[in-house]
Amino acid sequence: MKLSPVGISKRCFLVSLALCALLLLLIPTLQTPPRQGEPPKPRPHARAIGAGRGHPPQSARNASGHDEAGNTKDSSAPQPPPPGAGPQEPDRDAPHASSPGSRSREPLELKDVFIAVKTTRKYHKSRLQLLFQTWVSEAKEQTFVFTDGEDAELKRAGGNIINTNCSAAHTRQALCCKMSVEYDKFIESQKKWFCHMDDDNYVILPSLLQLLSSYSHTQDVYLGRPSLDHPIETAERVKSDGSVSVKFWFATGGAGFCISRGLALKMSPWASLGNFITTAEKIRLPDDCTIGYIIEALLEVPLKHTRLFHSHLENLQRLRTDSILKQVTLSYGGFENRRNVVSIAGGFSLAEDPSR
Repeated sequence: MKLSPVGISKRCFLVSLALCALLLLLIPTLQTPPRQGEPPKPRPHARAIGAGRGHPPQSARNASGHDEAGNTKDSSAPQPPPPGAGPQEPDRDAPHASSPGSRSREPLELKDVFIAVKTTRKYHKSRLQLLFQTWVSEAKEQTFVFTDGEDAELKRAGGNIINTNCSAAHTRQALCCKMSVEYDKFIESQKKWFCHMDDDNYVILPSLLQLLSSYSHTQDVYLGRPSLDHPIETAERVKSDGSVSVKFWFATGGAGFCISRGLALKMSPWASLGNFITTAEKIRLPDDCTIGYIIEALLEVPLKHTRLFHSHLENLQRLRTDSILKQVTLSYGGFENRRNVVSIAGGFSLAEDPSR
């Protein structure tokens, strides 16, 4: 059988196509497979500093008293105190806390203190003139004199003279009337501290500032000295279910006392706008006792006893000469009371200056 050239060419072409297709199918299988790279390692999770080994996570440490940055502290190494940290204050509930040296100090100026001096018309010349010539002259703007009568001569001397229009009698009602006005004027003043003094007190202003700056005016602070060695007991008639005996300490007004603004504001329901007189009538006690009743019995804030306040009932000759300027108040009971003449070195004899 004889094939034509055309037929042979067609068959060769078809065979070539088949071989090409076969080669295309075999090429992928004949190639060397590429080397597989190392599988990527997972990124390690960020771990809180100090986590593990029994340490809580950072957020838990912040909540439990560690520093805000969450830094781990080495408990075996000595740690510096945090910035601005002062010495720990003593327990403010201690009724006899009177050592200011261990407390952190609050910046305080004389303008922050409201000094109330209680007097009566008959003592304007014999007592107030002496005060204006001595310590009041250093604190005229901060001292407010509460009296019971007008005195043009006293006003000309300067100072803040407030006529309470209360009775001039030395009775419980008259004393509480003046204290009520003192309290309201202090609240209006926006000052940090209320300090009540009598007209026979001599106030050593630097010592007063030093004592008050040992406390915070926003806290509950009641500073003074009791005239008794035991709490006073009285029948409480505030409750509607009958009289109840109550005991409390009070700072005698004869030596002077101080109250922080934070505490004074809490006294408002029983002391402001005439309520002080009402409260005093319910327990039938004078002004300084009523102050103690409101603070200790009603608000349950203890008096902070201090020996830096002195009344005319004390024998000031017992004070050492080198301690006198460290006291806050001194008192006298008149020139005839020789017990309250303190010994101060100077160029004047008692005959020349009997008031010293």
